[in-house]
Amino acid sequence: MNAVTTSRPVRKAVVPVAGIGTRLFPATKSQPKEMLPVGRKPVVQYVIEELRASGVEQVLLITGRKKAAIEDHFDADPELSRLLHQAGSVDSADLPIADGIRGVFYTRQGTPSGVADAVGLARDFAAGEPVVVAFGDTIIRGGHLVARLMAAHRQSEASGTVAVEQVAPEDAFRYGIVDVCEVDGGLIATDLVEKPSVGTAPSDLAIVPRYVFGSEVFDAIEATRPGLGGERWLTDSIAILARESPPVRVVPLSANEHRYDIGNFESYYRAFIDFALADPQYGASVRQYLSELGQRL
Repeated sequence: MNAVTTSRPVRKAVVPVAGIGTRLFPATKSQPKEMLPVGRKPVVQYVIEELRASGVEQVLLITGRKKAAIEDHFDADPELSRLLHQAGSVDSADLPIADGIRGVFYTRQGTPSGVADAVGLARDFAAGEPVVVAFGDTIIRGGHLVARLMAAHRQSEASGTVAVEQVAPEDAFRYGIVDVCEVDGGLIATDLVEKPSVGTAPSDLAIVPRYVFGSEVFDAIEATRPGLGGERWLTDSIAILARESPPVRVVPLSANEHRYDIGNFESYYRAFIDFALADPQYGASVRQYLSELGQRL
């Protein structure tokens, strides 16, 4: 493996958005699931704003077929901005332009061969520097998770740093699962398994798709064999890192950080309801409607 690069500040991020989104058909037949609205914004806009708030300056989105809407969304559109401002119909903070980010770039994963393969396409973009990886279909609400991952990554001189949350043991088969040990007051990954069979999970700590990696991850991805469904899974690549030195650091979500995985209709509905209730203009009326609806059910 290459030398560790954790001493450098993390200024680049990779956002995989190439998945097909079959569990959300037919809503995703002609639009990316990352462009589904949650409250006032599409999912991927929350992700880019989270990265910007953590100090990321360059973002590479790994796209695929039927993902052009994502590129269109983040394109500068001076004429549209002018018309919206003249009409007074939108706040400048809501415009999907990544202010503070010097560049939003795109590359395409031609064949949906797994998230590890998608991240592997970012080797040249990373150029030997550490990178954040943030899945484009997951919103983190509250807290400062990416900033905490960056800090833990530098302090631990880790090859990778992974966010996790505790899940019910009977739900572990749905996730990538991490087994850990405690070293010098921090958690270190000892084993990782992608969607373990029921009853075989090594722990109840599920991966939250926010990571920081040194350049070692690209060698690990190249060494990763196809797993479930014939795809190369990032969890398996991280397991390779965990067997090497330096270690893989594990950072649990804090009490005020909440993960929204827009992976199926149930989780999508819950996310939309939560963000609608938090809307500064319409949240109160939505809450009243839900209260009245609950009385009728």
